[in-house]
Amino acid sequence: YRMQAAVPDAMDIGDEPESIRELYGAEPGGESFANNCLLARRLAERGVRYIQLYDWGWDSHGSSEKEALNGGFQGKCRDIDRPIAALLTDLKQRGMLDDTLVVWGGEFGRTVYCQGTLTQKNYGRDHHPKCFTVWLAGAGVQGGVVHGETDDFSYNVTRDPVHIRDLNATILHQLGIDHERFVYPFKGLDQRLTGVEPASVVRPILSGA
Repeated sequence: YRMQAAVPDAMDIGDEPESIRELYGAEPGGESFANNCLLARRLAERGVRYIQLYDWGWDSHGSSEKEALNGGFQGKCRDIDRPIAALLTDLKQRGMLDDTLVVWGGEFGRTVYCQGTLTQKNYGRDHHPKCFTVWLAGAGVQGGVVHGETDDFSYNVTRDPVHIRDLNATILHQLGIDHERFVYPFKGLDQRLTGVEPASVVRPILSGA
């Protein structure tokens, strides 16, 4: 009951100062990624330990203007860039970024080259499983560090590859969890979130590494 009773206050971004709502581009009563980012900060302030924000509509194959890099994709970028920057700024100015880990990622990579031809009205990019970008901020992660590199066509990784197992091990490490000891029994095996193959914490991106 206490959790339910706390929800109306937590969800009411109307009591935020106008300067904060302007920072995010948030509008009370609306539905937007900006509102969600501001809600994420409010939930974190209230002790919620895990918060996931989801933004759909990024399947930019160029099949229509809405799904084209020269169309709807640009608007999608504007929709998330400002509130994400605002969330990091807001967490930092409140002293919350030191112990809040922010992880950003999509479901897969995209080709750097065009899907289709540049002469067509709408164009996009295809799915690409070999190269993928994720960024982390806060909670002991160094700012401004770029780890890994691809070739000029972003087709293959050429330096410092990070497997999803290593990413998960790093996230768990920053949460204070040893991925090798964090196991659960299933069908006679000790299962790990990082799988059965070796995984390593990506220490070059961490502060004091």
